Amino acid sequence: MERKTHASERPDHRRRRHRHRAGKRSRPTRRLLLLLEKRDLNAGASGANHGLLHSGGRYVSGDAEAAIECREEGDILKRLAPQCIEETAGLFVAVDGDDETFAADFPGNCKRCGIPCKELDPARARELEPYLSERTFAAYEVQDGSIDPFMLALDNVAHAVSLGAKTMRNARVRSFDIEKGRIRRVHVTDETENREFIVEPELVVNAAGAWAGEIATMAGAQVGVICSKGTLLVTQDRLSTRVINRLRKPSDGDILVPGGTVSVLGTTSVRVPSPEDATPTREECVRQVEDAAKMMPVLASTRYIRAYAGIRPLISLGGSDDRNVSRGFSLVNHDHEGIDNFITISGGKLTTYRLMAEKAADLVCEKLGENTPCRTREEPLPASVSGRWTEPGLAPRNFAAETGRTDVMLCECELISRSVIEEITRNLENMRGRSALNAIGMRSRMGKGPCQGAFCGPRVTSYLYDREVLSGTRGIEELKSFIQRRWKGQKPIMWGRTAEQVELQEALHCALLELELTGEDE
Repeated sequence: MERKTHASERPDHRRRRHRHRAGKRSRPTRRLLLLLEKRDLNAGASGANHGLLHSGGRYVSGDAEAAIECREEGDILKRLAPQCIEETAGLFVAVDGDDETFAADFPGNCKRCGIPCKELDPARARELEPYLSERTFAAYEVQDGSIDPFMLALDNVAHAVSLGAKTMRNARVRSFDIEKGRIRRVHVTDETENREFIVEPELVVNAAGAWAGEIATMAGAQVGVICSKGTLLVTQDRLSTRVINRLRKPSDGDILVPGGTVSVLGTTSVRVPSPEDATPTREECVRQVEDAAKMMPVLASTRYIRAYAGIRPLISLGGSDDRNVSRGFSLVNHDHEGIDNFITISGGKLTTYRLMAEKAADLVCEKLGENTPCRTREEPLPASVSGRWTEPGLAPRNFAAETGRTDVMLCECELISRSVIEEITRNLENMRGRSALNAIGMRSRMGKGPCQGAFCGPRVTSYLYDREVLSGTRGIEELKSFIQRRWKGQKPIMWGRTAEQVELQEALHCALLELELTGEDE
């Protein structure tokens, strides 16, 4: 998750709590919630994950507590945020060479954690998922699902804003002023306007994910965060109906998650020194494909359109193998370090985000003297306008249904029309940040198809010029930044048809448009 700091201020606004929706109290006091985002929504691990809604089966053999949390929270999210979830179901499969004892113990471990698990004959499993290896010797069906993390985050923030919260993008926390055991001032740089400002908080929640340790250090506190990089690959086509899990101890390339029209293969676990080190490597990608092909041979020959990496914020309890670190979360009250208006919430999984927010919000309310129970276990998450265009293939269907006509397509890979881009741009308002183009990409499927922005990038840039959203050289700078991000994800997988696509993209952007691309973020 990207670097975030929540700060409660004291102006004359009614305060509602966002906490990733885990807080809306029936008797609010007059407080304001301010969400500070270092970059954009979904710019960190919130938008760089597997998109897997865990049944809990992944953790039954080594982390029962995390498995139970995933089962419970997965059921809640399916009920309360159905617009963000595809209930695909999932398979755990073992192939020749895998540990037979580990596979045999799986149903018993699931039963102990209360996780539904149905044994399937391997032949039946291959009928359900034809790309499974003929060497499959064990298969179990579980209740995994696929979640749209972009839509989930956008819907959460939109709901918070509708309740009175404020959000600032590209707002980097620089330092804290601490006096008499309290954070009195938060120094923030607005990198969009290149200005400094100060927030005087009543309470600060450090929900910065992999950056939580850095934020804690600013406050003179300590949070032991391990930065574990996970690299994932996106296939051009959807290769399975269900989530496919390798039934073995966690390793590289052992989960394939279908999402919309593609599948996501992953993931690695590589400790890195900084949360900024989220760059996938060719070696990681090749290794995963080779290993995953033992589970699904088609993965050796399919076309990959992009690789990306996110940073897991694991809470350190000692030990050297990051895969053995619990995927549970940690809520820290920094009172014991002499700071009584500062708490940290970190660790956890996408599937358990609501529970994490609920526990953090309960502590916030305790500190602020609020005692009304949290309602997010029962209250649905409303679908939002800002999150409506993230689902693959949805844009043309919705546009045609609502207007009764077709429109000019600016992104042909993902079928995103001019009117959809116009709506997203209009709804951004002052949320544009440093790049309108990147902001549109975070709120839609633009640039995420096989061409990886080669054609839609220049088209949408031209449209933004026509609409006077961009002027001067700003559009060229934004186009370069947008293409740079897509290029970064193509470099590690330049083989086969992807290499051909990259050559075309290089000719278009470097030769014709004279954009120098390095594959590094700017």
